[in-house]
Amino acid sequence: MQAATGMDEPADSEPETGGFVRLRLDLSYDGTGFAGWAVQPGQRTVQGTVEAALAVVLRRPVHLTVAGRTDAGVHASGQVAHADVPMTVWVADGPNLLRRLAGVLPPDVRVHGIALAPPDFDARFAALSRRYVYRLSDAPWGVPPLRRLDTVGWSRSLDVEAIRQAAAGLIGLHDFTAFCKHRPYATATRTLQVLDWERLPGGLVVATVQADAFCHNMVRGLVGCLLGVGEGRRPVEWPVSLLAATERSGAVPVAPAHGLTLVDVTYPDDLDLSARTAQTRARRTDLPALRPES
Repeated sequence: MQAATGMDEPADSEPETGGFVRLRLDLSYDGTGFAGWAVQPGQRTVQGTVEAALAVVLRRPVHLTVAGRTDAGVHASGQVAHADVPMTVWVADGPNLLRRLAGVLPPDVRVHGIALAPPDFDARFAALSRRYVYRLSDAPWGVPPLRRLDTVGWSRSLDVEAIRQAAAGLIGLHDFTAFCKHRPYATATRTLQVLDWERLPGGLVVATVQADAFCHNMVRGLVGCLLGVGEGRRPVEWPVSLLAATERSGAVPVAPAHGLTLVDVTYPDDLDLSARTAQTRARRTDLPALRPES
């Protein structure tokens, strides 16, 4: 029986033999004090912080694979990761793992769910969609104090109906190169499933953005672009015209990071996990010389 490596490979399919099991972790964090999800030398990151806490509690190194690698300052209430650990470790420490982690982790990150996952569960490649929420306030008095860390104050009034009209043409499968930070050998072709905007009481404006996956800065680029329409500085047709671009558009501003929160990741039924993972990997590697991103 081949042991799992924790690097996107299936866990032992027969854990009763003493092999590895795959765990699903559900996390939330305030991104204010983190340099993003991914481990970086000399930086405080969510991945580094959670892996260090797991190593303390489980007394062994643990590697996390995440659904979406959030940038510096971006928050999460519905992040998902997986890790492979020996079955003996799970049997011994699993029942008290959540409570023990709560005593080790800093207050700006919480693991609020840990459960055995099927061996074919892959937090990254098995995901059907990721959903983000972007929050702003264009109220003249600014952002409510209790929302100041996850809501951007906007000094100009926004026409939400104009934003909705502009957003409608972006739905579907497109090359979003104009909205993404360039990364060598990476594709920006994504299926944008939801791009809804609504105005709430108290001057709050909320965007919900959902796709099968996102390239780097894509959500903040979409939001920044559409805010130009909402302010009246750009015509409603402008965002759709950018889909023809073959490189990152310098005319597209990137919205501030702290207004963005990853709120949900969806997965297929257990029986369809393996097929979904294979489908995602194949789609990301069919194009020559392209490297997949979350």
